[in-house]
Amino acid sequence: MKSSYRAVVIGGGVVGASVLYHLAKFGWSEIALVERAELTAGSTWHAAAGFHALNGDPNVAALQDYTIKLYKQIEAESGQNVGLHMTGGVNIATAPGRWEQLKSNWATFKAIGVETARLMSPDEVREITGGVIRTDDVLGGLYDSNEGYLDPYGATHAYVGAARKRGADVILRNRVLELKQRGDGTWDVITEQGTIHTEHVVNAGGLWAKQCGHMAGVDLPVTPMEHHYLITDTVEGLKSLPGELPMVVDLDGFTYTRQERDGLLLGVYERNPQHWRMDGAPWDYGMDLIPENLDRIGKELAIGFDRFPELAHVGIRKWVNGAFTFSPDGNPLVGPVGPRGYWVACGVMAGFSQGGGVGKSLAEWMIHGQPEADVYGMDIARFGLHQSNKEYIRQMTAQFYARRFVMTYPNEELPAGRPLRTPGAYADMSAAHCRWGNSWGMEVPLYFAPNADFEEPGTLRRSAAFPIIADECAAAQNAAGLLDISGFSRYRVTGPGAKAWLDRLLACTLPAPGRIKLAPMLAHDGRLKGDLTCFNWGDGSYWLMGSYYLRAYHMRWFNDHTAPDVHVEDISDAMSGFALHGPKAREILERISDTDLSGLRMMHCTTADLGLHRAHVGRLSLSGELAYEITAPASEHAQLRRLLLAAGADLGLREIGFNAMLSMRLEKSIGIWNAEFTQGYTPAETGLDRWIAWDKGDFIGKAAAQGAPAPTRLLSMLEIDTDGADCRGFEPVWSGDEIVGITTSGGYGHRLNRSFAMALIDRAHSAEGSALSVHVLGEKRTAKVIAMSPYDPEGARMKA
Repeated sequence: MKSSYRAVVIGGGVVGASVLYHLAKFGWSEIALVERAELTAGSTWHAAAGFHALNGDPNVAALQDYTIKLYKQIEAESGQNVGLHMTGGVNIATAPGRWEQLKSNWATFKAIGVETARLMSPDEVREITGGVIRTDDVLGGLYDSNEGYLDPYGATHAYVGAARKRGADVILRNRVLELKQRGDGTWDVITEQGTIHTEHVVNAGGLWAKQCGHMAGVDLPVTPMEHHYLITDTVEGLKSLPGELPMVVDLDGFTYTRQERDGLLLGVYERNPQHWRMDGAPWDYGMDLIPENLDRIGKELAIGFDRFPELAHVGIRKWVNGAFTFSPDGNPLVGPVGPRGYWVACGVMAGFSQGGGVGKSLAEWMIHGQPEADVYGMDIARFGLHQSNKEYIRQMTAQFYARRFVMTYPNEELPAGRPLRTPGAYADMSAAHCRWGNSWGMEVPLYFAPNADFEEPGTLRRSAAFPIIADECAAAQNAAGLLDISGFSRYRVTGPGAKAWLDRLLACTLPAPGRIKLAPMLAHDGRLKGDLTCFNWGDGSYWLMGSYYLRAYHMRWFNDHTAPDVHVEDISDAMSGFALHGPKAREILERISDTDLSGLRMMHCTTADLGLHRAHVGRLSLSGELAYEITAPASEHAQLRRLLLAAGADLGLREIGFNAMLSMRLEKSIGIWNAEFTQGYTPAETGLDRWIAWDKGDFIGKAAAQGAPAPTRLLSMLEIDTDGADCRGFEPVWSGDEIVGITTSGGYGHRLNRSFAMALIDRAHSAEGSALSVHVLGEKRTAKVIAMSPYDPEGARMKA
């Protein structure tokens, strides 16, 4: 063991081994992995070690595909056999809704370039499984040849062996006791065998990630949970198969299965999950298992035995109840967090599907400043401090685990971890039958039901709330709609250097005093980093507004580029308010304001007295209607609502939710983050380049964006001939039998009575009038490219 390294990885499971390998592969040689016991001790050694490339997040799916392809490479590099079994795998559906979902999933995989997946008929499922499973109730399956399993010991040692050949050190049987950061930001890693000085520390601690986080003052939203599988004695039916049984996932039965020698491995995701050692595993825990609890998994196990009838006559050779770590949403925790130089790669539940991609992305982040892929779905910044609360973690992880194979719907609202943060008028809005969604812990209004008894069943199609949302859109179009905007982030930027700092951070021209600008923010490689709105209040202070759920993500970026004469403050929970949309909006404000707002033009802002409230008022519109955003201290939220509703009661004002706003923004072709705009896209392909001030001085990402090749796909608008269902995003766009694009978001435009989608489409097919087709719930529907902003294309209504 040397006394100093450039980076130290804590944890010798498959994820830590992958991080070590990728750091070495990308050029760092002075690196070490420190493991308290032996490689694979913890969760890795007892993992079922299945892998698959399919994932609902296209970026994660691409990284899983990378992971699978990597196994043969590390086997060759290291000389260590990984025990690779490429059996293929099939997800089966036994309910009509599930089959509809699998068809939709297949279309998404086609859109993102997964060519190994295909849909199967019940007969095909029966043929590839050789009669080992009961298929009389199977409606179909989604098969992928790029699935299988491997030897967890061999794969981990292959990563480590390949890393060692590139100069990495591996230090076993040496527990990390403490982490101390020096004044220069570097770290002392204090171990049982001595102290190691390093610039970077990576927490890949697995079951011990919580404790390793506390060593750096970081409370991670992760917990171990129990997970069962069993291995049977010989199953005679397997002998008649020409090869190995494919991996079989019975989504409606909560089980997954693969062949294990001449028997079966059957795992269950029970609906009655059990947490284990929420504060982290004991330090002396290693190659250990937890006693099985058959009573708790009995219902799901019975379904599995029914699916595989031969199991009723076969002995069970081994029970495994092992601990795995889970995050609140089941995805990994990756990236920088807490003090400078501290990184995490933990909570990787599907380590053999995702470990390679996690290691690659984190190594790129550490060495180059950001990962190649958009990994927000794994980014630790998707969680805040409030989501490290133990009860929050308990509720959210239990909900995720219990619903791992449960059918989910886009209009479904789940109860765990709620309510946590509520707007000031929450009680009054609930009394008005508000139906709430959730954004980063904040309750946000979706729509207002007609009565307390209204129910909205989960569906993949247009929901029972469809006519309610239509009425809310009509109110905004014909009179006025009042939208709670507590669920937006707000950052106040002040100080002598505020203007210069913002001018470098943002790609737009800064707004003059009393003005507002749409403000793209670029990463150093020229891709998008943010889609913000900048307000200049004229008193030396600026506001940046954006998505509430991106607060930790944005603040990390701001802090990474901080300046001594600039103060950036997250005021999202201190300030809140309402947006007033519609032709009656100005009249409503004039009734309650002593400030003359008649001259406040589009993209201007001011402070104004509204009743008793001293409010910040900005004129901007996401709906395409005349609109004002009104912000006041959060403690005044309830009374501000009452004031506005009373002022507009006789003018047709009604409360609206974000479902209506999303419909209206789509009719205006206004993109949103995590759909049209992501870290993986450039400003040119999304159309955000029109807001960039290329002629101003230097700003972050300018040279890279200017030097980027012309995009092959452009953000376009589609009108779709569909009935009863709409696009949601990530559906393939076709020209004949050729995929020429992918939708970014979609929905129904209630003011125009048409179904729309925004999509990134190949240049050759993006011209107005191009005849295309789009998958909606797995079925091709005709579509055509239309001009952007089909609702009031000249913007006369919002400029009125």
